[in-house]
Amino acid sequence: MSDLEKQVSAGWSRMASMLVREGRPHELPESGTFVNAPVSRGSTVLFPSLEAMNRTDGRSHAHKVVYGAMGSPIQHQLEEMLSRIEGGTHTQVVGSGLAACALPLLAFLGCGDHLLLPDSVYGPTRRFAGTMLQRMGVTTTYYAPTASRDKVLALMRPETKVLFAESPGSHTFEVQDVPMLAGIAHEAGALLMLDNTWGIGVFQPFTHGVDVSIQALSKYPAGHSDVIMGSVTVNDEVHWKTLRDAAIQLGLCAGPDDCWLTLRGLRTMGVRLAHQSRSALEIAQWLKTRPEVARVLHPALEDCPGHEFWKRDFTGACGLFGVELQPEISVEAVERMIDGFSMFGIGASWGGYESLVLPTTGHIRRVTGEGGPTSATFRLHIGLEDVEDLKTDLARGLDSLQF
Repeated sequence: MSDLEKQVSAGWSRMASMLVREGRPHELPESGTFVNAPVSRGSTVLFPSLEAMNRTDGRSHAHKVVYGAMGSPIQHQLEEMLSRIEGGTHTQVVGSGLAACALPLLAFLGCGDHLLLPDSVYGPTRRFAGTMLQRMGVTTTYYAPTASRDKVLALMRPETKVLFAESPGSHTFEVQDVPMLAGIAHEAGALLMLDNTWGIGVFQPFTHGVDVSIQALSKYPAGHSDVIMGSVTVNDEVHWKTLRDAAIQLGLCAGPDDCWLTLRGLRTMGVRLAHQSRSALEIAQWLKTRPEVARVLHPALEDCPGHEFWKRDFTGACGLFGVELQPEISVEAVERMIDGFSMFGIGASWGGYESLVLPTTGHIRRVTGEGGPTSATFRLHIGLEDVEDLKTDLARGLDSLQF
């Protein structure tokens, strides 16, 4: 195994014991207990007396049971587990990845504030900023994800309250210099928020200066393409109070069954991702040898924008990356190729056990004029299938292109 192959999966080996043991009771009752915690479904919480009920002030911020909409026991166990994975102190679980992006923006921004978003940001986050936040009186400016310190500084304003990062970027996979962005944000009294979905478990946000870390739990934590959930983690008690108050006021929570499925998925996330990250790297390296391919956008490869930051800050990788084809290849030919795949499902999500392909041509918006592809592109998620089977399918498809 090469040094690069070891690096893309090393972080998962170090997390294996924690993923298995945390979020579970370690002191077992004499009568015994099941390995997995039970699901508790409910809305009303009963108390033995009015005095006991009235003592619940503050419990809503302490991951305790108060009312069904404020979280169930299994939700609190999941939040504890996610805080450990992300290296934070508190986590709020919500009903989707987009809700996880929207919640902290609503919690920490108000009328007259300014937001900086990377031009590579997740499309629905971009839409939320341009609609809901705009109607609230929040102004948004986009910066190139690979922008230098001076270029980002030039966009900061006195009213800038949030600098948002997504690393790697959606579809184009630029790795951002997160510590540099944290320094800029904190010098200006702003917060740095990070969509860390690609980097769960292999990028520790709070050791690199992030204030708010966002996850789409629908991806690798749940891991089986059957859950829609998200989470927001912080590492500061003041930030937690602001975030938690906003979640309560917006009525955001997550169903106990989805929480249970996600907690169960986390138990095997380490071994799944160790395998998927190695398979993805092998396929990415193989794709670089194909004449139809102009560029492979995998953060572990040297020609991916921001690779040096991945090498410096990440302890591993995942199974998601992009492919840019030669300019002579038409979009129609790529669509025919994708329709002909047998091992790759055509789907918009990722992070499950199955391999997926998604055409991204026409779905990549750029207002900064930097980083957009110049030819047909698609995104691959590598699942748990045999690597040689996946290569055979890809080779058959690439051979079909008239190049």
